Parts: sequence; C-alpha cells; structure tokens
Amino acid sequence: MSQVFEGYERQYCELSANLSRKCTAASALDGAEQKKQKLSEIKAGLDDADTLIRKMDLEARSLQPNIKATLLAKLREYKTDSNNLKNEVKRISSANANPAARDELLESGSADALMVSNDQRGRLLMSTERLNQSTDRIKESRKAMLETEELGVSILQDLHQQRQSLLHAHNTLHGVDDNISKTKKILSSMSKRMNRNKWILGSLITTLVLAVILILYFKLTR
Repeated sequence: MSQVFEGYERQYCELSANLSRKCTAASALDGAEQKKQKLSEIKAGLDDADTLIRKMDLEARSLQPNIKATLLAKLREYKTDSNNLKNEVKRISSANANPAARDELLESGSADALMVSNDQRGRLLMSTERLNQSTDRIKESRKAMLETEELGVSILQDLHQQRQSLLHAHNTLHGVDDNISKTKKILSSMSKRMNRNKWILGSLITTLVLAVILILYFKLTR
C-alpha cells in the first residue's frame, strides 16, 4: 500500500476522532458563545478533513488498479464518516439557533445522532480492518508471485546452462565423428596399400619360383 495514503489516513482518523469528541462536548454546552466558538473549531476541522480526503483520493487514483480499488473502498467509508460529522454539526447549530428545540435535541435527537455516528464509526473501523486484511492478502499474493517469478527465472537460467552444455557436447561429438571419418579414410588407404603390396610380393615370389624352376630345368637338361 502507498505510504503517502497511509500517512493521510492516520491524520484523518485522528482528526475524525477529535472532531467527534468536540461534537459531543459542543452538544453539552449551555453558553451560546462557547458553543458557537466550538462549532467554529469543528467546521475548521471538517475543512481539514475534506482536504485530507481529496489528497487520499488523488493518491489512490494514481496507484495500480488492484491497490486503487481497495483504497477507494476505504475512501468511501471516510467520506460517509465526514458527512455524518457535518450532519451532526448542522443539528447542533440548529439547536443553538432555536433554544426551544435545544432541550429536545439534547434529549433525543443529539443522542440518536451520536448513536448513529458511533455506530457508523464502528462499522467504519470494521470495514477498515477488513480492507487492511485484504491488503495484507494482496501483499502476500504479490510476494508469492514474485517468488514464483524468481523461481521461473532460475529455472530458465538452468535450462540455458544445460542447453549450452548440450551444444558443447554436440560440437565435441561432431569433432569426434570427423576424426573417426578421417581415421577410416586413413585405414582404408593403408588397407589398399597393403593389398597392393601383397600382390606385388606375390608376383615377385612367383617370378622367383619360375626363375628357379627354369634354372634347375636348364641345369638338369645339360
């Protein structure tokens, strides 16, 4: 998740909790001037909250689609929480303008509004927790994907090395085959020369035998 978004998120959650406490305190104030001052502080805080929401929105939309969807879901909860705070401020302001409705608001409306706000904030925290868990699962999936990618790269490197070894062995065998072919030619040439020498030697022996026979013949006939 974006560290920039997380920074804005922490600021908003702290600001929202602070504004909720101020709304509760403003509802209990009796003095119109004090309540007016407190409401002014709350409205200024709401402006800051809107600014943080806009910053979170811009940051979320600049991220990758899978992370973007998760952060925008969080952002919708924060916008709902901000609207509830604004409605609560309007109710408190209305009660301050109409003293007759003030007691009724404090007795029923304010209590109901605070209950709704607290309930909404509880759901917001639960949703945020679920989204954080989803983000953790996305991080784990991304980590597993990166590990799988690294394993795939390692396997490809091993296959490349094996291919190089096979090519080297093929070249070596090709060289051996060439040497065997040359050896065969040499042996064939030597065999031919040996056969030729055998014929020559046989011819010489035959000639010598005939010469000896002729010599003996002439000697015996004389």
